[in-house]
Amino acid sequence: MVRKAVIILGAILVVILGLTGVAFAEEAAQAARSWALYLGAALAIGLPALATGYAQGKIGAAGAGAIAERPEMTGTVIIMIAIPETAVILGFVVAILLFVL
Repeated sequence: MVRKAVIILGAILVVILGLTGVAFAEEAAQAARSWALYLGAALAIGLPALATGYAQGKIGAAGAGAIAERPEMTGTVIIMIAIPETAVILGFVVAILLFVL
């Protein structure tokens, strides 16, 4: 139970750090595509990607065991593996918005 809480809090921290990087990059964007803009976009995608990879690894390992014991849980496990991916998708959207706006 404590591990799950640590993983969730870690993922939240990574997303917050990514958004902080985006905020700094947006402020620096006033100076015509400075290096901070690119750094913010990299953080917006990279940090959630690392957290998602870690989370999906843990979920996948537990899901494989669950499916081995109860094959009817396959759909649930697939959904649980897909949920963390939304963090990377949102990071990608933020990175695109940095360059569009």
